[in-house]
Amino acid sequence: MPLLTSDFSPSLPFKNGHFNTMYRPLFMKETSNYTRKRIFTWDTDFIDLDFSKVNSNTLTVLIHGLEGSSESKYMISTTHELNRKGIDTVAFNLRGCSGEDNLLLGTYHSGKTEDVAFVMNHLLDNYDYENIILVGFSLGGNLTLKYLGEFADSLSPIIKGAIATSVPIDIASSERQMNKIKNKLYIDQFLKTIRLKVLEKSYKFPDFKLDKEKLFKASRFKHLEHLYTVPVFGFDSPEDYWQKASSKPYLSKINRPTLLINAEDDSFLGEECFPYEEAGDSEVFFLEVAKYGGHVGFISTFKQQESRWLEKRISKFIDENIQIEITQTIS
Repeated sequence: MPLLTSDFSPSLPFKNGHFNTMYRPLFMKETSNYTRKRIFTWDTDFIDLDFSKVNSNTLTVLIHGLEGSSESKYMISTTHELNRKGIDTVAFNLRGCSGEDNLLLGTYHSGKTEDVAFVMNHLLDNYDYENIILVGFSLGGNLTLKYLGEFADSLSPIIKGAIATSVPIDIASSERQMNKIKNKLYIDQFLKTIRLKVLEKSYKFPDFKLDKEKLFKASRFKHLEHLYTVPVFGFDSPEDYWQKASSKPYLSKINRPTLLINAEDDSFLGEECFPYEEAGDSEVFFLEVAKYGGHVGFISTFKQQESRWLEKRISKFIDENIQIEITQTIS
């Protein structure tokens, strides 16, 4: 019964979930040093992968959250931690998130695992890694968990396991949370950037009939899903999208060591996003619920070098539960 007790115990100000959520993107100082590789997809589009290599036999694929990128602070800090551990990393920029708009009308959504499968197959076919591990954050965590369950029967043995953090595994319940007044600041910021991206797509693809008045009045994710996600990706309704994109139904199919870390004070997550039953019934799917941590926060102190609990927790799970030997070659 892989239910883990969390040892995350932050100092006083970081016991406030909103403070912990906001502190990382606003105040943490992180500098990246990536090498970009652009790969071209089966549907005449591209995906940008940002590598950080230390000549390892092991690669970790990092997948960011909604409107994030390889430059998100949690992506960079995790890259640094894993590099120090002797692991290569590649930050997977979801379509339209790498600083350059993708070529198609469709970008990404919470359940678009065909893109994850494409990237993973590209890495398996073109690189000689002995071990590959996935690490996903928020929306990227949902993609990670859904991919592992959805493709469980066909995954390469090189893919050894995964860690997912702050994941809305049940999108419908998460949407209900996001509609509450406590999350108005967050949703306003998300909608601001998504709204502009959708508007730009409507100019590039004039056959896409967008109701611009409704776009600028949108105040919930559901409004944008109705205007963009549903028609572009072929869902019947926002509710159909929530059901089909959620990773929760796939958790029981996961067949290699996987850790989900969610915080009780994460204001983005509903009760359905804490899968105690699924973890209790599994031998390989681990759930760790921290009392504090916010959304992709888990900062413990103002001292930056001492505050990296999340990054070290990811590293620790790899050590203790993913049975691999990490080696490096001298360049």
